[in-house]
Amino acid sequence: MHRPAPSLRSRIGRLSLAGLAFFGFLVGLELALIHLAQDPLSDTRAYYDAGARLNAGIPLYDQPASTNEAAFYRYPPLLAILFRPLALLPYGVAAAAWETIVVATFALTLYHLGLRRPRTWVLVGLLGLGIGWSLSIGQAQVPVTYLVALGTPLSIALAGQIKVLPVLVAVWWIGRGDWPSVRRFVAWSGLLVVLQLVLEPAGTLAFPGQFGLAQVGEVRNWSPYAISPWLWAGLVAIGIVVALRLARTRYGWAAAVALSILATPRLLLYQLMTLLAAAREPASTMVPAWVARATPSSIRAMPGSAAGGGPR
Repeated sequence: MHRPAPSLRSRIGRLSLAGLAFFGFLVGLELALIHLAQDPLSDTRAYYDAGARLNAGIPLYDQPASTNEAAFYRYPPLLAILFRPLALLPYGVAAAAWETIVVATFALTLYHLGLRRPRTWVLVGLLGLGIGWSLSIGQAQVPVTYLVALGTPLSIALAGQIKVLPVLVAVWWIGRGDWPSVRRFVAWSGLLVVLQLVLEPAGTLAFPGQFGLAQVGEVRNWSPYAISPWLWAGLVAIGIVVALRLARTRYGWAAAVALSILATPRLLLYQLMTLLAAAREPASTMVPAWVARATPSSIRAMPGSAAGGGPR
């Protein structure tokens, strides 16, 4: 049987991937239009109401919405604190302002990943459902995606104080032995917690009691937790080990980003949009092992070479 030449197989593979990406884009566009018609910017209500409760002196987590409703606020106080100025405006004005921020951070994410890189647009298509869903409901997942894509200790700390689980991206630094980045991440996280304690002490102290598996609720949950909590816990543990082992390879960053998304016991499809951040590994002072192996020993031995032991 005649087999296609390698170049032909590669071309077929690229065309198939492009076709899947285009299909994903169309699905995402249709879903976005449905949400814009039926429940536009629905998740913005949760952030707006949280900010309004703080403005009114009402406890942050004393809310009428249940965990199954879009208006339920399940996050650390930071996002609600940032929403306090917007909550002074009429809801329509505040929602428009927030959506402007959401769309802007999505555009910045694409710019950061590279507008001329085919990989960026293929991923946008493949993740079209999650992207369209997030953009149309005003989800904070969009700014979080940008923060994760930046991949700095400060940006990951900020993302972790908005959605918590982005802190798992830090396994990338741990697995690489990049302890300066780990220390900066811990320091920024601590400073952000102190800031929340100063600005909203009651909510900050109440959050640990609110954050837990009880918030999973009854939704269309794509996490293994929906099958078995033990299965979910085991897979998370395996995921952490795999991410640590891959940290020094070219797949390390993608593994850490995927872990921070898939580890949640409440996985909704819109959260998958943050896989965009895996497309480009952030700059690091550490040299990946696969780069070091590919670097000639004569270059590694040069003084000041990042692949060698000289000063950087």
